[in-house]
Amino acid sequence: MNRNMELSLARQLSLVFEELESELIGITGGTLVVCIRNDMIGKFGVKHDALESKNEVLVPIRQGMQKNHIASFRLLAMEALKRKKNWTHGEIVFDFTLKHDTLMVSTWFESNYNMSNLLEKYKYSDSHTGLRR
Repeated sequence: MNRNMELSLARQLSLVFEELESELIGITGGTLVVCIRNDMIGKFGVKHDALESKNEVLVPIRQGMQKNHIASFRLLAMEALKRKKNWTHGEIVFDFTLKHDTLMVSTWFESNYNMSNLLEKYKYSDSHTGLRR
């Protein structure tokens, strides 16, 4: 992607919610996973129950999220993003549930680092002083 066309991570996350809105409508809970590489969102998606059954009979899933819940979820995700530190690779996982018209969300960050990138940043010294920049 052209440097001039890069979107902020916050804007990318907002686009994730726009793309997933139709899938989020009506569900009562699940997990939203956002994979990040070089501060760019790659893949993302939702894990959730699609069907419920009682005594081997399919039953309608109770009423789930509406547009106002998704808007609140998006704002909460934006606020959580402010807590992301210096890492550029990893995942953000949002576990969410809707109970009695109240949306509850737990957010998990997973930062990933690559030793080969670190070794490029630091050059090994032959002296006893160890690593040097």
